[in-house]
Amino acid sequence: MSSVAADARRHFTKSFGGEPTVVASAAGRVNLIGEHVDYNGGVALPIAIQRRTAVAVRVRDGARVSRLNSGGTGGVLTLDHAALVRRRKWTDYPSGVLDQLIGAGLDVPGLDVAVASDVPSGSGLSSSAALEVAFDFAVRSLLGLSIDRVAMALECQQAERQFVGVPCGAMDQLSASCGQQGHALHMQFDPVNVRPVPFRESVLVIDTALSRSLRVSAYAERVAECASALEAIRRDAPEVSSLAVATMAQVDGAAMRDVERRRARHVVAECARVRQVVLALAAGEPFPGDLAVASHESLRDDYDCSSRELDWTVAYALRQPGIKGARLTGAGWGGCAIAFGEVSALQALAKSLPAEYEKAIGHAPHTWVVSADDGARMEG
Repeated sequence: MSSVAADARRHFTKSFGGEPTVVASAAGRVNLIGEHVDYNGGVALPIAIQRRTAVAVRVRDGARVSRLNSGGTGGVLTLDHAALVRRRKWTDYPSGVLDQLIGAGLDVPGLDVAVASDVPSGSGLSSSAALEVAFDFAVRSLLGLSIDRVAMALECQQAERQFVGVPCGAMDQLSASCGQQGHALHMQFDPVNVRPVPFRESVLVIDTALSRSLRVSAYAERVAECASALEAIRRDAPEVSSLAVATMAQVDGAAMRDVERRRARHVVAECARVRQVVLALAAGEPFPGDLAVASHESLRDDYDCSSRELDWTVAYALRQPGIKGARLTGAGWGGCAIAFGEVSALQALAKSLPAEYEKAIGHAPHTWVVSADDGARMEG
Protein backbone atom coordinates (compact mmCIF):
# COMPACT_ATOMS: atom_id res chain seq x y z
CA MET A 1 0.00 0.00 0.00
CA SER A 2 1.34 3.43 -0.95
CA SER A 3 1.89 6.02 1.76
CA VAL A 4 -0.93 8.19 0.46
CA ALA A 5 -3.30 5.20 0.54
CA ALA A 6 -2.25 4.50 4.12
CA ASP A 7 -3.02 8.13 4.91
CA ALA A 8 -6.50 7.81 3.39
CA ARG A 9 -7.16 4.68 5.45
CA ARG A 10 -5.97 6.42 8.61
CA HIS A 11 -8.11 9.51 7.91
CA PHE A 12 -11.09 7.23 7.33
CA THR A 13 -10.71 5.51 10.69
CA LYS A 14 -10.28 8.85 12.45
CA SER A 15 -13.32 10.40 10.76
CA PHE A 16 -15.77 7.49 10.62
CA GLY A 17 -14.49 4.68 12.83
CA GLY A 18 -13.79 1.18 11.62
CA GLU A 19 -12.16 0.31 8.33
CA PRO A 20 -13.00 1.27 4.73
CA THR A 21 -14.15 -1.49 2.41
CA VAL A 22 -12.14 -0.19 -0.56
CA VAL A 23 -9.08 2.01 -0.97
CA ALA A 24 -8.21 3.11 -4.51
CA SER A 25 -5.83 5.66 -5.92
CA ALA A 26 -5.17 7.51 -9.16
CA ALA A 27 -2.15 9.39 -10.41
CA GLY A 28 -1.33 12.98 -11.08
CA ARG A 29 0.18 13.60 -14.49
CA VAL A 30 2.94 15.39 -16.30
CA ASN A 31 2.31 16.12 -19.94
CA LEU A 32 5.57 15.61 -21.81
CA ILE A 33 4.30 17.47 -24.87
CA GLY A 34 0.97 18.29 -26.50
CA GLU A 35 -0.49 21.19 -24.54
CA HIS A 36 -3.94 22.69 -25.18
CA VAL A 37 -4.70 20.22 -27.95
CA ASP A 38 -7.02 17.77 -26.20
CA TYR A 39 -10.07 20.00 -26.51
CA ASN A 40 -9.08 20.68 -30.13
CA GLY A 41 -9.18 17.05 -31.25
CA GLY A 42 -5.40 16.67 -31.28
CA VAL A 43 -2.73 14.39 -29.85
CA ALA A 44 -0.76 14.55 -26.60
CA LEU A 45 1.87 12.55 -24.74
CA PRO A 46 1.45 12.58 -20.94
CA ILE A 47 2.71 10.25 -18.23
CA ALA A 48 1.08 9.32 -14.95
CA ILE A 49 3.47 10.11 -12.09
CA GLN A 50 4.21 8.88 -8.57
CA ARG A 51 2.20 11.70 -6.99
CA ARG A 52 -1.23 10.23 -6.21
CA THR A 53 -4.66 10.80 -4.69
CA ALA A 54 -6.18 7.99 -2.65
CA VAL A 55 -9.84 7.51 -1.71
CA ALA A 56 -11.08 5.19 1.07
CA VAL A 57 -14.78 4.30 0.82
CA ARG A 58 -17.44 2.35 2.68
CA VAL A 59 -21.21 2.10 2.20
CA ARG A 60 -23.13 3.71 5.06
CA ASP A 61 -26.61 2.90 6.31
CA GLY A 62 -29.56 5.22 5.97
CA ALA A 63 -30.40 7.91 3.47
CA ARG A 64 -28.48 8.41 0.24
CA VAL A 65 -26.21 11.03 1.77
CA SER A 66 -22.44 10.74 1.54
CA ARG A 67 -19.98 12.03 4.11
CA LEU A 68 -16.55 13.18 2.94
CA ASN A 69 -13.34 14.16 4.69
CA SER A 70 -10.07 15.27 3.10
CA GLY A 71 -6.75 15.09 4.89
CA GLY A 72 -8.24 14.13 8.24
CA THR A 73 -8.95 17.78 9.08
CA GLY A 74 -11.57 20.39 8.34
CA GLY A 75 -14.51 18.31 9.49
CA VAL A 76 -16.87 16.10 7.53
CA LEU A 77 -18.86 17.51 4.60
CA THR A 78 -22.12 15.93 3.49
CA LEU A 79 -23.52 15.46 0.00
CA ASP A 80 -27.21 14.73 -0.52
CA HIS A 81 -27.43 12.52 -3.60
CA ALA A 82 -30.85 13.94 -4.44
CA ALA A 83 -29.68 17.55 -4.31
CA LEU A 84 -26.06 17.77 -5.45
CA VAL A 85 -24.99 21.41 -5.75
CA ARG A 86 -21.76 23.12 -6.76
CA ARG A 87 -20.02 24.55 -3.69
CA ARG A 88 -16.77 25.73 -5.27
CA LYS A 89 -14.90 23.41 -2.91
CA TRP A 90 -12.89 20.26 -3.48
CA THR A 91 -16.10 18.29 -2.95
CA ASP A 92 -17.34 19.49 -6.35
CA TYR A 93 -15.15 16.83 -8.01
CA PRO A 94 -16.62 13.77 -6.26
CA SER A 95 -20.04 15.48 -6.44
CA GLY A 96 -19.64 15.71 -10.22
CA VAL A 97 -18.78 12.02 -10.42
CA LEU A 98 -21.80 11.13 -8.29
CA ASP A 99 -23.91 13.29 -10.60
CA GLN A 100 -22.68 11.28 -13.59
CA LEU A 101 -23.23 7.91 -11.92
CA ILE A 102 -26.70 8.77 -10.69
CA GLY A 103 -27.55 10.39 -14.02
CA ALA A 104 -26.67 7.10 -15.72
CA GLY A 105 -29.36 5.40 -13.68
CA LEU A 106 -27.15 3.80 -11.04
CA ASP A 107 -28.51 3.44 -7.51
CA VAL A 108 -25.56 4.80 -5.51
CA PRO A 109 -25.99 4.34 -1.74
CA GLY A 110 -24.75 6.75 0.90
CA LEU A 111 -20.98 6.55 1.33
CA ASP A 112 -18.34 7.39 3.88
CA VAL A 113 -15.31 8.75 2.03
CA ALA A 114 -11.84 9.84 3.15
CA VAL A 115 -9.34 11.41 0.77
CA ALA A 116 -5.57 11.85 0.96
CA SER A 117 -3.29 13.26 -1.70
CA ASP A 118 0.27 14.30 -2.39
CA VAL A 119 -0.59 15.84 -5.77
CA PRO A 120 -0.10 19.57 -5.11
CA SER A 121 -3.26 21.53 -5.82
CA GLY A 122 -3.10 24.35 -8.36
CA SER A 123 0.30 23.33 -9.70
CA GLY A 124 -0.78 21.95 -13.07
CA LEU A 125 -0.29 18.28 -12.17
CA SER A 126 -4.02 17.49 -12.42
CA SER A 127 -4.97 17.10 -8.79
CA SER A 128 -8.64 17.45 -9.75
CA ALA A 129 -8.53 14.64 -12.31
CA ALA A 130 -6.67 12.38 -9.87
CA LEU A 131 -9.45 12.95 -7.31
CA GLU A 132 -12.24 12.38 -9.83
CA VAL A 133 -10.75 9.17 -11.18
CA ALA A 134 -9.73 7.78 -7.77
CA PHE A 135 -13.25 8.40 -6.45
CA ASP A 136 -14.94 6.91 -9.52
CA PHE A 137 -12.64 3.88 -9.46
CA ALA A 138 -13.27 3.34 -5.73
CA VAL A 139 -17.05 3.64 -6.02
CA ARG A 140 -17.24 1.37 -9.06
CA SER A 141 -15.06 -1.21 -7.33
CA LEU A 142 -17.10 -0.98 -4.12
CA LEU A 143 -20.39 -1.50 -5.97
CA GLY A 144 -19.08 -4.20 -8.28
CA LEU A 145 -19.62 -2.09 -11.40
CA SER A 146 -17.74 -2.62 -14.66
CA ILE A 147 -14.58 -0.59 -15.16
CA ASP A 148 -13.55 0.47 -18.65
CA ARG A 149 -10.65 2.81 -18.01
CA VAL A 150 -11.22 5.03 -21.03
CA ALA A 151 -14.97 5.22 -20.46
CA MET A 152 -14.40 6.00 -16.78
CA ALA A 153 -11.99 8.79 -17.66
CA LEU A 154 -14.49 10.29 -20.09
CA GLU A 155 -17.17 10.07 -17.40
CA CYS A 156 -14.89 12.04 -15.07
CA GLN A 157 -14.22 14.58 -17.82
CA GLN A 158 -17.96 15.13 -18.15
CA ALA A 159 -18.21 15.53 -14.39
CA GLU A 160 -15.71 18.37 -14.54
CA ARG A 161 -17.28 19.97 -17.60
CA GLN A 162 -20.92 19.71 -16.62
CA PHE A 163 -20.85 19.92 -12.83
CA VAL A 164 -17.66 21.78 -11.92
CA GLY A 165 -17.93 24.06 -14.94
CA VAL A 166 -14.41 23.76 -16.40
CA PRO A 167 -14.48 23.15 -20.20
CA CYS A 168 -11.54 20.74 -20.02
CA GLY A 169 -10.36 18.15 -22.48
CA ALA A 170 -9.91 14.52 -21.49
CA MET A 171 -6.12 14.29 -21.20
CA ASP A 172 -5.90 14.65 -17.43
CA GLN A 173 -8.57 12.08 -16.63
CA LEU A 174 -7.19 9.63 -19.21
CA SER A 175 -3.72 9.97 -17.69
CA ALA A 176 -5.02 9.40 -14.15
CA SER A 177 -6.97 6.34 -15.29
CA CYS A 178 -4.82 4.70 -17.98
CA GLY A 179 -1.22 5.39 -16.94
CA GLN A 180 1.33 2.59 -17.36
CA GLN A 181 4.64 2.29 -15.57
CA GLY A 182 7.54 2.81 -17.98
CA HIS A 183 5.31 4.24 -20.70
CA ALA A 184 4.02 7.54 -21.94
CA LEU A 185 0.47 7.61 -23.29
CA HIS A 186 0.03 8.60 -26.91
CA MET A 187 -3.46 10.06 -26.80
CA GLN A 188 -5.69 10.93 -29.69
CA PHE A 189 -8.85 12.86 -28.90
CA ASP A 190 -11.00 12.74 -32.04
CA PRO A 191 -11.88 9.91 -31.66
CA VAL A 192 -10.39 9.05 -28.26
CA ASN A 193 -7.65 6.44 -28.39
CA VAL A 194 -4.85 5.73 -25.89
CA ARG A 195 -1.71 3.83 -26.86
CA PRO A 196 1.32 3.25 -24.60
CA VAL A 197 4.76 4.30 -25.90
CA PRO A 198 7.96 3.25 -24.10
CA PHE A 199 9.33 6.05 -21.93
CA ARG A 200 11.77 5.10 -19.19
CA GLU A 201 13.46 8.45 -18.70
CA SER A 202 13.13 10.59 -15.60
CA VAL A 203 11.80 14.13 -15.70
CA LEU A 204 12.38 16.98 -13.26
CA VAL A 205 9.17 18.76 -12.27
CA ILE A 206 9.62 22.34 -11.05
CA ASP A 207 6.59 23.80 -9.30
CA THR A 208 6.89 27.58 -9.59
CA ALA A 209 4.64 27.90 -6.51
CA LEU A 210 2.47 30.31 -8.46
CA SER A 211 -0.93 28.74 -8.05
CA ARG A 212 -3.62 29.25 -10.65
CA SER A 213 -7.15 27.98 -11.01
CA LEU A 214 -8.61 27.13 -14.39
CA ARG A 215 -11.82 28.76 -13.22
CA VAL A 216 -10.16 32.17 -13.02
CA SER A 217 -7.55 31.75 -15.73
CA ALA A 218 -7.94 32.41 -19.44
CA TYR A 219 -8.55 28.71 -20.11
CA ALA A 220 -12.18 29.13 -21.13
CA GLU A 221 -11.18 32.11 -23.25
CA ARG A 222 -8.66 29.97 -25.14
CA VAL A 223 -11.28 27.29 -25.73
CA ALA A 224 -13.58 29.92 -27.24
CA GLU A 225 -10.80 31.40 -29.38
CA CYS A 226 -9.95 27.98 -30.78
CA ALA A 227 -13.61 27.30 -31.55
CA SER A 228 -13.79 30.63 -33.37
CA ALA A 229 -10.65 29.82 -35.34
CA LEU A 230 -12.10 26.46 -36.40
CA GLU A 231 -15.31 28.16 -37.50
CA ALA A 232 -13.29 30.55 -39.66
CA ILE A 233 -11.31 27.70 -41.25
CA ARG A 234 -14.47 25.71 -41.97
CA ARG A 235 -15.97 28.58 -43.94
CA ASP A 236 -13.34 27.79 -46.59
CA ALA A 237 -12.79 24.11 -45.77
CA PRO A 238 -15.95 22.56 -44.27
CA GLU A 239 -14.37 19.12 -44.23
CA VAL A 240 -12.01 20.14 -41.37
CA SER A 241 -13.49 18.34 -38.37
CA SER A 242 -11.27 19.82 -35.66
CA LEU A 243 -8.60 22.45 -35.33
CA ALA A 244 -5.92 19.81 -34.84
CA VAL A 245 -6.40 18.37 -38.34
CA ALA A 246 -6.22 21.73 -40.11
CA THR A 247 -3.10 22.49 -42.13
CA MET A 248 -0.96 25.52 -41.47
CA ALA A 249 -1.94 26.79 -44.93
CA GLN A 250 -5.60 26.62 -43.95
CA VAL A 251 -4.87 28.49 -40.71
CA ASP A 252 -2.92 31.20 -42.50
CA GLY A 253 -5.44 31.54 -45.32
CA ALA A 254 -8.63 31.83 -43.28
CA ALA A 255 -10.14 35.17 -42.35
CA MET A 256 -9.80 35.47 -38.57
CA ARG A 257 -8.37 37.77 -35.94
CA ASP A 258 -4.62 37.62 -35.33
CA VAL A 259 -5.14 36.31 -31.80
CA GLU A 260 -7.22 33.40 -33.11
CA ARG A 261 -4.65 32.66 -35.82
CA ARG A 262 -1.89 32.44 -33.22
CA ARG A 263 -3.94 30.03 -31.11
CA ALA A 264 -4.60 27.86 -34.15
CA ARG A 265 -0.95 27.94 -35.24
CA HIS A 266 0.06 26.61 -31.83
CA VAL A 267 -2.44 23.74 -32.00
CA VAL A 268 -1.40 22.62 -35.49
CA ALA A 269 2.33 22.90 -34.75
CA GLU A 270 2.03 21.23 -31.35
CA CYS A 271 0.31 18.19 -32.81
CA ALA A 272 3.13 17.85 -35.35
CA ARG A 273 5.66 17.97 -32.50
CA VAL A 274 3.83 15.23 -30.61
CA ARG A 275 3.92 12.96 -33.63
CA GLN A 276 7.67 13.56 -34.03
CA VAL A 277 8.31 12.70 -30.38
CA VAL A 278 6.22 9.50 -30.59
CA LEU A 279 8.21 8.34 -33.62
CA ALA A 280 11.48 9.01 -31.79
CA LEU A 281 10.44 7.14 -28.63
CA ALA A 282 9.01 4.22 -30.60
CA ALA A 283 12.39 3.93 -32.33
CA GLY A 284 14.17 3.73 -28.96
CA GLU A 285 15.56 7.25 -29.12
CA PRO A 286 15.63 9.63 -26.15
CA PHE A 287 13.08 12.40 -25.83
CA PRO A 288 13.98 15.16 -28.36
CA GLY A 289 14.72 18.14 -26.14
CA ASP A 290 14.58 20.64 -28.98
CA LEU A 291 10.90 19.85 -29.49
CA ALA A 292 10.22 20.53 -25.81
CA VAL A 293 11.82 23.95 -26.20
CA ALA A 294 9.83 24.67 -29.37
CA SER A 295 6.66 23.69 -27.53
CA HIS A 296 7.38 26.13 -24.72
CA GLU A 297 8.11 28.95 -27.14
CA SER A 298 4.82 28.29 -28.94
CA LEU A 299 2.88 28.24 -25.67
CA ARG A 300 4.58 31.46 -24.62
CA ASP A 301 4.30 33.38 -27.89
CA ASP A 302 1.26 32.00 -29.72
CA TYR A 303 -0.91 30.70 -26.89
CA ASP A 304 0.00 33.36 -24.29
CA CYS A 305 -0.27 30.92 -21.40
CA SER A 306 3.18 31.12 -19.87
CA SER A 307 4.27 33.38 -17.02
CA ARG A 308 7.37 35.23 -15.87
CA GLU A 309 8.09 32.42 -13.39
CA LEU A 310 7.74 29.67 -15.98
CA ASP A 311 9.85 31.51 -18.56
CA TRP A 312 12.60 32.16 -16.00
CA THR A 313 12.59 28.50 -14.96
CA VAL A 314 12.82 27.18 -18.52
CA ALA A 315 15.59 29.62 -19.45
CA TYR A 316 17.60 28.77 -16.32
CA ALA A 317 17.20 25.03 -16.86
CA LEU A 318 18.41 25.24 -20.46
CA ARG A 319 21.63 26.95 -19.36
CA GLN A 320 22.59 24.05 -17.08
CA PRO A 321 24.94 21.23 -18.17
CA GLY A 322 23.21 18.08 -19.32
CA ILE A 323 19.73 19.57 -19.65
CA LYS A 324 18.50 18.85 -23.16
CA GLY A 325 15.04 20.42 -23.03
CA ALA A 326 12.51 22.21 -20.84
CA ARG A 327 8.98 23.52 -21.13
CA LEU A 328 5.93 24.46 -19.14
CA THR A 329 3.53 21.58 -18.50
CA GLY A 330 -0.18 21.75 -17.86
CA ALA A 331 -2.44 24.61 -18.78
CA GLY A 332 0.10 27.26 -17.82
CA TRP A 333 -0.46 30.69 -16.25
CA GLY A 334 1.58 29.36 -13.33
CA GLY A 335 2.06 25.84 -12.09
CA CYS A 336 4.91 23.64 -13.26
CA ALA A 337 7.73 23.40 -15.76
CA ILE A 338 9.61 20.21 -16.63
CA ALA A 339 13.18 19.53 -17.66
CA PHE A 340 14.67 16.59 -19.60
CA GLY A 341 18.16 15.13 -19.22
CA GLU A 342 20.18 12.43 -17.52
CA VAL A 343 19.22 11.80 -13.89
CA SER A 344 22.49 13.29 -12.63
CA ALA A 345 21.83 16.51 -14.57
CA LEU A 346 18.26 16.67 -13.27
CA GLN A 347 19.48 16.18 -9.70
CA ALA A 348 22.08 18.92 -10.14
CA LEU A 349 19.39 21.26 -11.52
CA ALA A 350 17.10 20.44 -8.60
CA LYS A 351 19.91 21.38 -6.23
CA SER A 352 20.99 24.63 -7.88
CA LEU A 353 17.66 26.06 -9.03
CA PRO A 354 15.79 26.85 -5.77
CA ALA A 355 18.20 29.47 -4.44
CA GLU A 356 18.54 31.19 -7.81
CA TYR A 357 14.79 31.10 -8.36
CA GLU A 358 14.07 32.60 -4.96
CA LYS A 359 16.66 35.32 -5.60
CA ALA A 360 15.06 36.19 -8.97
CA ILE A 361 11.36 35.61 -8.20
CA GLY A 362 11.02 36.17 -4.47
CA HIS A 363 9.76 32.82 -3.24
CA ALA A 364 10.94 29.23 -3.25
CA PRO A 365 9.90 26.62 -5.84
CA HIS A 366 9.40 22.89 -5.28
CA THR A 367 11.05 20.15 -7.32
CA TRP A 368 10.55 16.42 -7.84
CA VAL A 369 12.17 13.86 -10.10
CA VAL A 370 9.42 11.64 -11.52
CA SER A 371 8.99 8.87 -14.05
CA ALA A 372 6.06 7.13 -15.74
CA ASP A 373 3.85 5.29 -13.26
CA ASP A 374 0.55 3.40 -13.21
CA GLY A 375 -2.83 5.09 -13.32
CA ALA A 376 -5.86 4.11 -11.25
CA ARG A 377 -5.37 1.04 -9.08
CA MET A 378 -6.69 -0.74 -6.02
CA GLU A 379 -4.56 -0.36 -2.90
CA GLY A 380 -3.94 -3.25 -0.52
